[in-house]
Amino acid sequence: MYVVQIASECAPVIKAGGLGDVVFGLSRELENQGHCVELILPMYDCMRYDHIWGLHDAYRDLFVPWYGGEIHCSVFCGWVHGRLCFFIQPHSDDRFFDRGYYYGGYDDPMRFAFFSKAALEFLLKSNKRPDIIHCHDWQTGLIPVMLYEMYQYYGMERQRVCYTIHNFRHQGVAGVEILHATGLNRESYYFHYDRLQDNFNPFAVNFMKGGVVYSNFINTVSPHHAWEARFTDVGYGLGHTLEIHQDRFSGILNGIDYNSWNPEADSLIPHAYSADDFSGKAKDKQALRDALLLQNSSKPIVAFIGRLDDQKGVHLVHHAIYYALGREAQFVLLGSGTSVDINNWFLHEKRFLNDNPDAHLEIGFNEELAHLIYAGADMMVVPSKFEPCGLTQLISLKYGTIPIVRGVGGLLSTVFDRDYDLNHAPEKRNGYVFYQTDYNALESAMERAIGLYYGYPKEFEKLMQQGMEYDYSWQHSVKQYENAYDFIRYK
Repeated sequence: MYVVQIASECAPVIKAGGLGDVVFGLSRELENQGHCVELILPMYDCMRYDHIWGLHDAYRDLFVPWYGGEIHCSVFCGWVHGRLCFFIQPHSDDRFFDRGYYYGGYDDPMRFAFFSKAALEFLLKSNKRPDIIHCHDWQTGLIPVMLYEMYQYYGMERQRVCYTIHNFRHQGVAGVEILHATGLNRESYYFHYDRLQDNFNPFAVNFMKGGVVYSNFINTVSPHHAWEARFTDVGYGLGHTLEIHQDRFSGILNGIDYNSWNPEADSLIPHAYSADDFSGKAKDKQALRDALLLQNSSKPIVAFIGRLDDQKGVHLVHHAIYYALGREAQFVLLGSGTSVDINNWFLHEKRFLNDNPDAHLEIGFNEELAHLIYAGADMMVVPSKFEPCGLTQLISLKYGTIPIVRGVGGLLSTVFDRDYDLNHAPEKRNGYVFYQTDYNALESAMERAIGLYYGYPKEFEKLMQQGMEYDYSWQHSVKQYENAYDFIRYK
């Protein structure tokens, strides 16, 4: 099959979160399975150009219809670690992607509406006719709308769309100006509950809703999160729309890239190790202590890696630090706040704990340090309020770092409680799960994990090994995407 991925991110050249990792990992595995894959991305001024090889002009004069006129664009082509990527660069006073950031502009809906329009124009005018156009998140939600309502009449009637939702929290809500800018225009037609009208704001269009209504197949990134999106408030208002289109909606678990995340071959950790030989992990634990100036001791290291924001259960992250220290454990944190208040809160905690020999808080992000923490830590806390899939717990399992997670979304699909999971045999359990959002629930799970470490070290090591035996690589997930592609190709 010929597949074109259209997204706002692709790691490592454009990465703000897990979306970039998924787009890259899925694309590479599709190619490994023999498919032809190309990617279309915005050409941000701040992306990692050092990860692009052979960047050159691919389509110099692309004129994109916009507001009754047109905007001149250039399309560049290059390889990102083997993936063939096309980057769209608009030449406009709007400077859509020349702002030093990926997201956060007041006009983000307009920026990505233009990108979606330009991507379709590029496919049309370059005579690219993929079997599947795979779109990701709200930024590309208008692509299936414009394909069905406009571009199919210009020779793109055979293209089918798979639409993957990575986070329902951000849906792309905007006003009528989006219709006029893109040429969709007909307000009375699109401002209808069955089309683009936001489910709760009758004066707004919703990009993500458009993607759900118009795509041939819709999925989110874990089976349990698909259920949550339909039946709980995690769908952020789209539950009824998903219910209407349930025959085209499912959950496909994300994979992780074991070329990058594998303790047997990780070049960013000092000592390799495997499920059969943990001696390297013990040395990595010592290396982590040395790097962060933690005292040498027999204490376990509990860690947190990720964004510090409300979605990630930041109040529980904070509580986990002090509970671990009070329970004779060390704690390492690597993350940055998504708001000034949260960032300042944890900077304050960092200063307060600066002289504590059992704690280190690294406010920011460091890829090399992340690898060392995964390798050196004994446990990883993931107390998210909601988590569509989650990569932290998948990486932790591979590194023999026992995850302690809240039972939501992809966390519940991948981590199975050692003591209480009745759906998995004892030898298939791999971590600890709690369900409530209060301190007692978190403490209960942490107590069981730390208690096992101190009281039954052989059982703790066995649980580490059981986690490492799980295979959450893209090889499994890609088969489900292939089935979805086949399902819609001939509809």
